[in-house]
Amino acid sequence: MINKFILIFIPFIFSNHFYSQNIDSTQLRKIYDFYLTESKCYENLNFLCKTIGHRLSGSKGAANAVDWCKKAMYKAGADTVILQPCMVPHWVRGKAEECYLNSGKTKNKLSCCALGSSVGTGLNGIKAKVIEVKSFDELEKIGTENIKGKIVFYNVFFNQTHINTGAAYSEAVKYRVKGASYAAKYGAIGALVRSVTSATDDAPHTGNMVYDTTISKIKIPIVALSYKAADELNNSLKNNPNSVIELKTYCENLPEVLSYNVIGQINGEAKNNSYIIAGGHLDSWDLGEGAHDDGAGIVQCIELLNMYKKLTLKPKNNIRVVAFMNEENGLRGGEAYAKFAKQNNEKHIAALETDAGGYTPRGFNVDTLNGLFNKVILWEKLLAPYFANRFKKEGGGADLIALEKLNVPCIGFEPDSQRYFDIHHSKEDTFDKINKRELELSSAAIGALIYLLDKYF
Repeated sequence: MINKFILIFIPFIFSNHFYSQNIDSTQLRKIYDFYLTESKCYENLNFLCKTIGHRLSGSKGAANAVDWCKKAMYKAGADTVILQPCMVPHWVRGKAEECYLNSGKTKNKLSCCALGSSVGTGLNGIKAKVIEVKSFDELEKIGTENIKGKIVFYNVFFNQTHINTGAAYSEAVKYRVKGASYAAKYGAIGALVRSVTSATDDAPHTGNMVYDTTISKIKIPIVALSYKAADELNNSLKNNPNSVIELKTYCENLPEVLSYNVIGQINGEAKNNSYIIAGGHLDSWDLGEGAHDDGAGIVQCIELLNMYKKLTLKPKNNIRVVAFMNEENGLRGGEAYAKFAKQNNEKHIAALETDAGGYTPRGFNVDTLNGLFNKVILWEKLLAPYFANRFKKEGGGADLIALEKLNVPCIGFEPDSQRYFDIHHSKEDTFDKINKRELELSSAAIGALIYLLDKYF
């Protein structure tokens, strides 16, 4: 009796599975066709980059971006748009930095930029000999006696042996983040760091730094040297260890400013308290236009609203698109969103962040929380025709850290990474670096995954 039942039931299961797969395959084809022929993401990104420009937290550009984003979400089809307040840091660069290398024979200007949150040098600037190191351990071995009164140069290269450039970035970025505090611990009056990039050009890359008072209570200025400038300094120190750096920076930290996350929502048919979110960060550094970091992520997510509207799709759960504020130098937007979700007892089925550029899609980093990875991996064949089927057991982006602490399973969109850190946090991150088709394909991959998450959760 049992064996007969099993023989009847197994074909039923498999026929239903393949029927469902066929329906999903057909729907994903419609989603991709929409993105490749009707998408507004490229047009929206052009406006965000060229009309609004850079959008550092606390700036006029960030405020203008919030206003634009609210209008863009309504236009794309949001049922409602919420401006969620958060206080954000207001760091300003001031006049262009000045850095000169005096090798004893020549005095050359080096291309550099102050790191976000760094203090300035003061109008008189700083002038000192340079101590070059390649690690914090080396810094400790040299010690206070040899470092006090000097400028520390972290000559740490982007590791070219990593296939995933994000791994190289993760290894090197700690010197940018805490390099000033460690240098100050041993009496340095300033710090320099090789830009966290593999691009052998003369464009310095900024990024945020942090003063860690558990390491040192003294705050010293820190700047990033371009790849070529770092090479020039390195060569100079080989020939003359007494080479001197003269540095002037004009940056300062102003009082915090009220800003906002922008949240566009499509109401789910189930009329429940369950949410699936896709987000990117609206703020960007002040050197470029924030095209790949993270204007691409913003328009990829806004296009979700347009997809549901134009394809007349009715989500089961509430779909939210979140433009987070202050990812670059504070994560205040991510923290504010998680606090809001907790206070309102919202159930978040999954949260996706796209913050790796608008390049050709490769797949997704998927959390193992609540069994999410084991469910998503079942869609590998569905996404294979679109080259977006590489799933790794990892989490989402920085804006989702606070949500993940609330046991929300998170996802990070992963496009091809090979060119991203060439322009990341530099003046080269401009709209002309965006390829329209790549942007549309990456947007479609996100749209397809959100559609499947909503259908099966």
